[in-house]
Amino acid sequence: MKVCIVGAGAIGGFLGTRLAGSAGAGAHVSAHVSAHVSVLARGATLAALRTHGWRMQSSEGWHQAPVAASADAGDAAEVAALGVQDLVIVAVKGQSLGAAAPSIAPLLGPDTVVLPAMNGVPWWFGAGADDTPLASVDPGGAIAAAIPQRHVLGCVVHASTSTSGPGVVVHKMGHGLIIGEPEGGVSGRAKRVVELFVQAGFKATLSERIRYDIWYKLWGNMTTNPVSAMTGATADRLLDDPLVAAFCIAAMHEAAAIGRRIGCEIDETPEDRHKITRKLGAFKTSMLQDAEAGRPLELDSIVGAVREIGQRVGVATPNIDALLGLSRLFARTHGLYPPA
Repeated sequence: MKVCIVGAGAIGGFLGTRLAGSAGAGAHVSAHVSAHVSVLARGATLAALRTHGWRMQSSEGWHQAPVAASADAGDAAEVAALGVQDLVIVAVKGQSLGAAAPSIAPLLGPDTVVLPAMNGVPWWFGAGADDTPLASVDPGGAIAAAIPQRHVLGCVVHASTSTSGPGVVVHKMGHGLIIGEPEGGVSGRAKRVVELFVQAGFKATLSERIRYDIWYKLWGNMTTNPVSAMTGATADRLLDDPLVAAFCIAAMHEAAAIGRRIGCEIDETPEDRHKITRKLGAFKTSMLQDAEAGRPLELDSIVGAVREIGQRVGVATPNIDALLGLSRLFARTHGLYPPA
């Protein structure tokens, strides 16, 4: 299977390194699911991948594997030379996908599967019966035009990763992937992609309700991500502050109400979800890591899209509105979000 990773940050590097490592595992990998892995990257990360290949540090040790690396916004002929892919894994930040999407087009054939391994609400998600692209994540529908939904499989990643330098991934914990058809049900292509990841050592599962799985993960990190970025506090400290925890709970109730309107009803309470978060200890959310590193914050897909869907389905979101306003102003003040 020809696999191209678009974006070689923490998640893209994690997925790419393990998939490339499985390709060299010989008899341990079935021939029909082994992967030939390439990558689209940019800047210092591209240079590092061309020099060193994939590199990752985990509890299992040091991992390194060669990779064909091309510029994701550079020479169109270079990207086209990779050829049509069987699987394209999109692992860029939401705010970067608009620029990267045109580079994906040469990789798509009639049967190519596109797997967005991204945070928050993806561009294809819609809002219930309304299929109009979400302005918060796909203004003008440019991404949907470049990556038609018929190519897409939904994906949720459960892993904690970071980068210690260009092209170097640190995997802390988690190997979970949930994969499924956007319209629900089970398909042969979804089964093949799950099998590929299982062979590479992931805990990959096939979902018949991937939209629910995406919403459930978002429900848990919609508040902790931006609040941690604004305060600089680890997740345990957010939950230990009764006023902050109460604000997060109120926003989660609003998101749960939206979920009920779009077929993604959540049976748990926010307090139930916080108990799960507490088990992870004093961890830094991905958005806090981005804020500390001076990287742009993914507010549109994690908070803005929830607010937009709420407006479409008629659910009032005063707490989510406040969360978006405060976190957006914080990010703009620190140069981590585009100016108004």
